[in-house]
Amino acid sequence: MSEFRVGGTGTGARTAVPALGPGAGVAASGAESRDGQAAPRPRTGVAALSPAYQVVAALALAVIAVAACVHLLMVFLSLAPSNTVTKQHGKAIEDWVYPEFEQNWKLFAPNPLQQNIAVQVRAEVRMRDGGLLTTGWTDLSAQDGAAIDGNPAPSHTQQNELRRAWDFFAATHGADNRAIGMRGSLSEQYLRRIVVMRLYRSDPASREGVIQRVQVRSSTTNVQPPPWSRERVPDKPVYRLLPWWSVTSDEAAGGVR
Repeated sequence: MSEFRVGGTGTGARTAVPALGPGAGVAASGAESRDGQAAPRPRTGVAALSPAYQVVAALALAVIAVAACVHLLMVFLSLAPSNTVTKQHGKAIEDWVYPEFEQNWKLFAPNPLQQNIAVQVRAEVRMRDGGLLTTGWTDLSAQDGAAIDGNPAPSHTQQNELRRAWDFFAATHGADNRAIGMRGSLSEQYLRRIVVMRLYRSDPASREGVIQRVQVRSSTTNVQPPPWSRERVPDKPVYRLLPWWSVTSDEAAGGVR
């Protein structure tokens, strides 16, 4: 900033006045309106909406926040020890959480799962000529594994849908495959709908006809210990064969494709 001297009259005093650059006047005038007041800044975000749309946006955000809080509360209550709330509203909590949002903590158990469990399925298909065809076994877990292998961002469905459906079935059925408790039929329906959907997507024979029945089995193989370990475990798969399940009319018509 430079300055110039202004000579006074009569006293000989001089006053230093700052010299403004060529853009200073523009900057000063841009910060104020013509009447000397600061110019209003343009509104952005929700504030830029009309009052009616602001109300709609506020209501939508409130609904989302309430739904998120309710969901977190329901999941928490499903995992919490038995208490007054879970005793009085246990059915409502289960209807909200199961089967899609069930939580599992096997990764942090004292003895983590040391087996590979594959879910396989075969089907009886009514072909277009009226004949019945029994398909071979389709390894659905292997399909998920192939989709995950080498994928830096596999989907939640590929990682967990089929695995959690089988865990849900195993937890609600005994070794004889009979349901234990009220959730047994729900777990059967959930697993059946998943395998039917997968067959219609991946099995050529199923796509050509209409699935009438499906049969599911699991193949359990022990994870072998490291070479330096003296532990020895069987390496042959153990199968758990479920009975044939009839497919409902909406599923047979492709309602879950």
